[in-house]
Amino acid sequence: MPYALQLSFPAFALAHSRSRAGLILCSSLQSNTHGEEEDGDGEKKRFQGQSKLVLVERCGNGTAKRYVMEEDSRVPIILEEFESTDRGLGSLSLSNKELSWLPDSVKDFILPAGFPGTVSDDYLEYMLFQLPTNVTGWICHTLVTSSLLKAVGVGSFSGSTAAATAAAIRWVSKDGLGAIGRLFIGGRFGNLFDDDPKQWRMYADFIGSAGSIFDLSTPLFPSYFLALASLGNLTKAVAKGLKDPSFRVIQNHFAVSGNLGEVAAKEEVWEVVAQLLGLALGVLVLDTPDIQASYTMLVSTWLSIRLFHLWLRYQSLSVLRFNTINLKRARILVKSHILKSTVPGYVDCNREEDILAWQRFSKPQINFGVSLEEMIAQEESISSVKALLELYAREKYVLSFQRPGFRAFVSFKVGATSLSVLRSLWQTYWVYENCRDSCDSLDQLRQSLVELENKFGDFVKQLEEAGWDVNQLKLKVPSQFLIEEAVQQ
Repeated sequence: MPYALQLSFPAFALAHSRSRAGLILCSSLQSNTHGEEEDGDGEKKRFQGQSKLVLVERCGNGTAKRYVMEEDSRVPIILEEFESTDRGLGSLSLSNKELSWLPDSVKDFILPAGFPGTVSDDYLEYMLFQLPTNVTGWICHTLVTSSLLKAVGVGSFSGSTAAATAAAIRWVSKDGLGAIGRLFIGGRFGNLFDDDPKQWRMYADFIGSAGSIFDLSTPLFPSYFLALASLGNLTKAVAKGLKDPSFRVIQNHFAVSGNLGEVAAKEEVWEVVAQLLGLALGVLVLDTPDIQASYTMLVSTWLSIRLFHLWLRYQSLSVLRFNTINLKRARILVKSHILKSTVPGYVDCNREEDILAWQRFSKPQINFGVSLEEMIAQEESISSVKALLELYAREKYVLSFQRPGFRAFVSFKVGATSLSVLRSLWQTYWVYENCRDSCDSLDQLRQSLVELENKFGDFVKQLEEAGWDVNQLKLKVPSQFLIEEAVQQ
């Protein structure tokens, strides 16, 4: 029997709609564009005494999903996907006339997240001029490379410049493969460097070391010189793509007086001095008879110096003392506050931070930014979903967890901020440290929210007193899935 659901969401453009296989298909859905905003108490009342629960989730690609759950049993879901007229979540503003013709996936690849709101007004104009500027620069580089190869003898006996030109094409092709690596890193992982520059700067050296191995192997396989050199160049270009943005974040950390240009210039002086000393010592090492006579000795010497280089890099990054809070440092701070009711200062916390650690292997395991579909899958019935949403009516996130063991799932709502991420992390650690398998999950979440409300203010106060910058949290809200509305029908 057909039915109509009056939904209190903003208007949506139902450009396309599809239902998931295995899910119940809705007979009819009608949007109400005149819904009114309600406070936390009003939202709680909507979950009481009703049989159907309607949820809307906005996706980072500009689409949205509507979930309709009915029957108080194992949760059946009516799911529709449709395009939203509001594509501002995790994608780029369509008010930008210059780039309105570009697909959103291309914009996400070439522009900073949140563009244009996260950059200055002159960013796009500058980059549009930079593109042809760099193109002409590389054209000149290609022409000059041909002249250099001819000057050192390539093609000098052929009576023409054809050999030099062919060699130049092969050489710049090698550079082109390396540029592809930098393009991939900048486009795909550009949002990672602000959060953890120490980690990515260290990984850059690991990857650069792997690239050097390809270069070292060229004497063993001279017929594959171009392939090996290209692979080496590609790997080192990936390393450069990680190194440069990471180090710019570190330079910005040094420039406490807004003197970033001077800090960068003086760093260049240090680097040039090191380069000259390194080249001089390298020439002396190459001039030793053992190195000249034995390839094995050359490789052994390189390996020893490279390992020493990596150790020095790790030590240099370990002395950095950031007073900003990223996810690694937030874990240390939250755990300390829950277990000891104190937080370490930023010097001690940076010393404790594991530069090489991956978040996915940290305990407790937390999945941030999960979809509603994944969150709902953790619950057994519509009543448990309603209770969970009612519990988090005043928060900008929804936390659930899985047992045995412990695995947390955090879904964020529209309007969530970095502080919401920090609050969800605090609550997760409290549940993890106090979780008992024999207790009801919802009761533990309810108790943890009471603890969060009572103690989070003290946590923030201690952070400020310890010298942490609580105004610039490096805790990004995943924008791939955001809950916009929950309405009971």
